[in-house]
Amino acid sequence: MTSQLFSPLTLRGVTLPNRIAISPMCQYSAGEGFANDWHLVHLGKYAQGGAGMIFTEAVAVNRIGRITHGCLGIWSDEQAAHLARITAFLRAHGSVPAIQLGHAGRKASMQRPWEGNAVLTDEQVRKGETQWRIVAPSALPLADGWPVPAEMTHAEIAETVADFAAAARRAHVAGFDVAEIHAAHGYLLASFLSPHANKRTDDYGGSRENRARALFEVTDAVRAAWPDDKPLFVRISSVDGREDGWDLDDSVWLAGELKKRGVDVVDCSAGGISGPAAPRTPPPDGFQVPYADRIKAETGIMTQAVGLITRAEQAEEIVASGKADIVAIGREALSDPNWPLHAADALGHDKAFATWPAQYGWWLDKRRQSTGRY
Repeated sequence: MTSQLFSPLTLRGVTLPNRIAISPMCQYSAGEGFANDWHLVHLGKYAQGGAGMIFTEAVAVNRIGRITHGCLGIWSDEQAAHLARITAFLRAHGSVPAIQLGHAGRKASMQRPWEGNAVLTDEQVRKGETQWRIVAPSALPLADGWPVPAEMTHAEIAETVADFAAAARRAHVAGFDVAEIHAAHGYLLASFLSPHANKRTDDYGGSRENRARALFEVTDAVRAAWPDDKPLFVRISSVDGREDGWDLDDSVWLAGELKKRGVDVVDCSAGGISGPAAPRTPPPDGFQVPYADRIKAETGIMTQAVGLITRAEQAEEIVASGKADIVAIGREALSDPNWPLHAADALGHDKAFATWPAQYGWWLDKRRQSTGRY
């Protein structure tokens, strides 16, 4: 059987060995933005597990752009150097290293999820995890009880655009081959897009074109700073999921505009403008795939599909039918870091554990030959 999921994909000068990506998944385990052994092992096991491309979690482009005190950053050369050993490991094991560049906006300076996923408590502040200045397109809190962010000045917007460009340059030096701008899930750039979060009356608010201006400026700056032979992704929330919010028609328009600016792939997620991006009620498998399908069909831009993609046959159908060019696995990879290798076996692509690391594959092949067990 010829598998489309396990066919290579060339994006500019970078070739993915297969169409499986590991989604950005925040680990909240950094210290002052620096990557450590946790990040090396967390991301490294997905390279051993056969993923074609592996994204870091959202990496803050400046100090106030972190979600929590435990988030990764790339606002210094020293932080980039700590990430370089991770990219080297991923590449050595056959995966393409990718970085997601982000700014938390009004979702910044909050607790780690397992601490409550809300505003910092007095106890946490006493322990030294103080709240920092929170900025957003408008002075609107995320929800009742959340801090009111400061409305960004034009100078602050320009500084943030420059921070994204500087982060892209550092990411290249650190060895990443794919960069993704995070404009989803209610974080800074997504909040500029959404009429629920952006009530500005200047050039960055009002019309859809004005609300997209900050993202366009970031995209242009990152594309100029990022090598021409390396692909650029943008992750969007295809829909806000709220009445009179950003919708799929808006995202189709946005994707066409991003394509003109040199974006190679739109990563099609959804939600998060008023809180967590995860749906409140259990969604069906592949519930966000139709967003990637329509955006790809109507604009011609390549898309990455996300959202409860859990089975090999499901992922194969998404790619083979042309609904998306890449599928991204998130929480399923947390459960099974070897998901890509298991998918290759299920689709008949792998023979005798040939795609597994040699240190594992020869043992498993011997067991299969002797016992018939996987």
